[in-house]
Amino acid sequence: MSDVSKAAVDWRQLREFHDVDIGHSYILSWKMQADTLVIDVDLVLTEQHPFYVPLRPAQKACICAATLEFPACSLIVLDHEQRPATPAEVADTLRGGMIESLCRIDDGPYVISGKFGTVSVTAERPILRLQRT
Repeated sequence: MSDVSKAAVDWRQLREFHDVDIGHSYILSWKMQADTLVIDVDLVLTEQHPFYVPLRPAQKACICAATLEFPACSLIVLDHEQRPATPAEVADTLRGGMIESLCRIDDGPYVISGKFGTVSVTAERPILRLQRT
C-alpha cells in the first residue's frame, strides 16, 4: 500500500502554507544544512497573502523566492525505495520540478510529489521562509 493512500493531511490544511499555492510552485534545489532539509522554491502566492503583488499583464502568478525547511530531518526516501544512505546523500540526488502535492501521512512523514518523483521526509513540522526582495 502506498503512503498516499493512508490517512493524509493535505498541504491546504497545514498552517505553514496559508495563502500560498504549493500545487503550482516549483522546487529549484534540495540540500541538507546540518540536520535540516532545505528546499529552495519558487512559491506561488495567493491574492490573500500579505506579500502578494498585483500581476503585470504578462504574468500568470505572483511568485516569491522561498525556502521550505524540515528541521531534525532523519530520513529522506525517494519513490518508496529506502536505501542505506544519509539524508544528505539522498538530498544530493534529488532534482527540481513542479510540485504536484504535499501532505503529511498521519503523524509520520511528509510526502512531496512532483515531476521529480515522490519524496518522503521524516522530520519536524516544516518552516516556510519567504525571501522578500
